[in-house]
Amino acid sequence: MLILRSFTVDDAELSLAEIVRRTGLHKATAHRLAGELVEQRLLDRSPSGYRLSGGLFELGMLASVERSLLELAMPFLQDLYTRTQETVHLGVLDGTEVLYVAKLGGHRQASSPSRTGGRMPLYCTGIGKSLLAFGEPGLRRQVLSRPLPRRTPRTVVAPGLLARQLDTVRETGVAFEIEESTVGIACVSAPVLSVADNSVIAAISVTGPVSRFRPDVHADAVRAAAGGIASTLHRRKALRG
Repeated sequence: MLILRSFTVDDAELSLAEIVRRTGLHKATAHRLAGELVEQRLLDRSPSGYRLSGGLFELGMLASVERSLLELAMPFLQDLYTRTQETVHLGVLDGTEVLYVAKLGGHRQASSPSRTGGRMPLYCTGIGKSLLAFGEPGLRRQVLSRPLPRRTPRTVVAPGLLARQLDTVRETGVAFEIEESTVGIACVSAPVLSVADNSVIAAISVTGPVSRFRPDVHADAVRAAAGGIASTLHRRKALRG
C-alpha cells in the first residue's frame, strides 16, 4: 500500500529510486514488493520504472456503492450536462472531504481542480456544503471546530458564517459556491437524500466560469435531478426487497 499510495495524480511513472525515497522502504524490499504488484497487475513495469496498472481500475469499478450509484445517476447527470453545457459533478462523502465519483464536461468546461477519483474539502465546495449540511451533526461539529484554510480570497473561513450558510442549504435544498475553492468558478449543488430516512447519499453540482455562469438560474434543475436520482435509488432498493 505504501508503494501504491506513493503515486500522485501528476505521476505517469516512478523510478525505483523515487519509490524508495517516497516510501522509506529498503531498496531490496521495494524492488521485491513492486515485482509482486506487477505479478498481480496492480503495477506495470516500464524501462525507466513503474506505473499504475489497469488492474487497479478494475478493482475501483468493483466498489459497490459508488458503482451502483454512478450507474443510476448517470442519465440524470447527462441530462443536466445537455441542459446546461457546463461541468457536472457527482460526489460522495469520505471523511471530511468530497470524493468525486463522476465529472462530465465538454469543450468549454470550467477550469476546476476537481477530477474523477479526486478529493476536495467539504467547507469550500458546493457538493461539500450539500453533504455537510445534510450530514451527521457530529461531522458538522468536527468541520466547524477545525481551522478552515483559505484557498482563495473568497473562501469562507469563519465558522459562524459557514454554519449560517449550511442552515440555509438545509432550508432551500441547494448550496452555492462562488470562487471559494478556485478563483474564476461558480457552482450550484443539491444533495441526493434517502427517501427512507432523509440521510444524505451523495450530491451533484453544475459548475461554470463566473464570467458567464449564473448558478441561481440552474438551482431548480440541479435540485430536480438530485431528487430523481434519490427516487431511482429508492425504487431499485424496493425491487431488490
